[in-house]
Amino acid sequence: MSRDVVNTNQFRNGMHISLEGGVWRIVEFQHVKPGKGGAFVRTKVKNIDSGAVVDKTFRAGEKFERVHTEVKDAQYLYDAGDEVVFMDTESYEQFSLGRDTVQDVLDFMQPSSSVQVLAVDGKPSGVQLPTSIELDVVETEPGVKGDTVSNVTKPAKLETGATVQVPLFVNVGDRIKVDTRERRYISRA
Repeated sequence: MSRDVVNTNQFRNGMHISLEGGVWRIVEFQHVKPGKGGAFVRTKVKNIDSGAVVDKTFRAGEKFERVHTEVKDAQYLYDAGDEVVFMDTESYEQFSLGRDTVQDVLDFMQPSSSVQVLAVDGKPSGVQLPTSIELDVVETEPGVKGDTVSNVTKPAKLETGATVQVPLFVNVGDRIKVDTRERRYISRA
């Protein structure tokens, strides 16, 4: 596995770094420049092996070993309870990931849909969905005609089981575009 060094200025969501002897994925981060004292980076990282998500604070410019990952195309087959089963679309081999590893994206995945699987050291470690996907609305309160109040929303259940807030004019049967990272409505599809 090739390694190089990154500092906090090079952090990107989804990047993997070596920390405390393990491999961690950067979930989100925020650069903070207080009035007094040195700048720091507030970071949320997820351990690849345990699935634990923790908040860490690093000094600005602190260096870490970057762990390179590869992305493989796979097909989501089914949810087996404790684990979720996929198939590598090149080798047709089936493999599974712990449910806790894919929990954050599971309710946006449909059986037989294509996903990208992140592999660290050749071992599958997580799933990447497209940043936006189109899904059908299966349950929501009926919209009120003529209700044009902007930014008022209601919950809508999607065909995969995910629930997102949508504008009042969205109805059952509508196909909508959803941001999978922020779990929010983008537009009608």
